[in-house]
Amino acid sequence: MTVRAVSSAVLAPVLAVAVFLGAGSGHAFKLPKGLEAGGGGTAVRIVDGDTLVLDDGREVRLVGIQAPKLPLGRAGFRKWPLADEAKAALAQLTAGKRLRVLFGGARADRHGRVLAHLVRRSDDLWIQGEMLGRGWARVYSFPDNREAVAEMLRIERRARVAKRGIWANPFYAVLSHRRAGAHIGTFQLVEGRVKRTAVIRRWAYINFGAEWRTDFTISIRRRDLRSFRKAFGKRLKRLEGKKVRVRGWLRLWNGPMIEATHAEQIEVLAP
Repeated sequence: MTVRAVSSAVLAPVLAVAVFLGAGSGHAFKLPKGLEAGGGGTAVRIVDGDTLVLDDGREVRLVGIQAPKLPLGRAGFRKWPLADEAKAALAQLTAGKRLRVLFGGARADRHGRVLAHLVRRSDDLWIQGEMLGRGWARVYSFPDNREAVAEMLRIERRARVAKRGIWANPFYAVLSHRRAGAHIGTFQLVEGRVKRTAVIRRWAYINFGAEWRTDFTISIRRRDLRSFRKAFGKRLKRLEGKKVRVRGWLRLWNGPMIEATHAEQIEVLAP
């Protein structure tokens, strides 16, 4: 069923926090070329800071970013800081606007949502780039949807340095690898200097401390190593001694660990 009217619930958050959101990032972000067209539509409902519904009924998850999360009916789920503001920012950019849908990888997730980049028809504004540039989202990529991730990381970095949006809130601060163990079960950006690397059976490990049983580690499935070697060289050993930043969900496996499935999760910061 096609939805024709823009709900007042879409516009209300914009008015509620318009002053707080400010004028924006100061840049007009354009989506890199090379993506496939997927039609378009008008945004009629904003679900949260990274999901909206078009007038043709499609629910679109803005691929490549993660905005602060709302409970959305999940029992016991605690709203992340600035989730309402992020939703309002997306509404300000898209509510009632004609949008183009573009694909750069997998086109749907397991919930049936469309995974796409969105561009505003009136001025070719790339919505993902603008949300990142205003500081209302983090880069959140997957191995089957990596188009434009390098550019998104650059945009995110500028917003983080300028402390825009979420980057002014300690909840989203980049963690030292020494503090990672206190944040198991959460999505984080973690920084540290690589102590040593190893490939053992089906896994490769990037260790940040002398004691792999308790210190922070990045794990990579051996079958995925080829893509990492293209980015970091034939041997992961070249990362030893370098300062890196990794993003992902922290879990406990012989100490805090993030599994990296694709090279864009790891940024080399300094030799």
